[in-house]
Amino acid sequence: MNLDSKDKYLAKTLLDLSQTATIDHSLRLGSAVLRHIGGVNTLHKPQVEQASFAVLKSPDVPSILVETAFISNPEEEKRLNDEEYQDKLARAILAGIRDYVAKHPPRPQSPLTAAPDEGRVALNAR
Repeated sequence: MNLDSKDKYLAKTLLDLSQTATIDHSLRLGSAVLRHIGGVNTLHKPQVEQASFAVLKSPDVPSILVETAFISNPEEEKRLNDEEYQDKLARAILAGIRDYVAKHPPRPQSPLTAAPDEGRVALNAR
């Protein structure tokens, strides 16, 4: 929806509502990932924390930042260099994402709201 010509307070309210919903989904996604990481690694904190990093502020896409270890801790740094441990962490993150998506599947986008090039298939000429 183009809000350029609409009331600025309405635009701000709609953006705030969107960001609040996205934060809620980001926390749900983070919790799902954290549950799986807890099976691979000792958690420093048992719950998801919030931060105001720019990369986490998208109003329309849930976002998480995954801290897997502290490299200032020699034991954690050693584990991070182990390929098997890296694979376990990656699989735990993926399992958390899959759990989240299974509970909150993406809604199909209407052709009216899709981006202009979205859904088009590029054909290779021979």
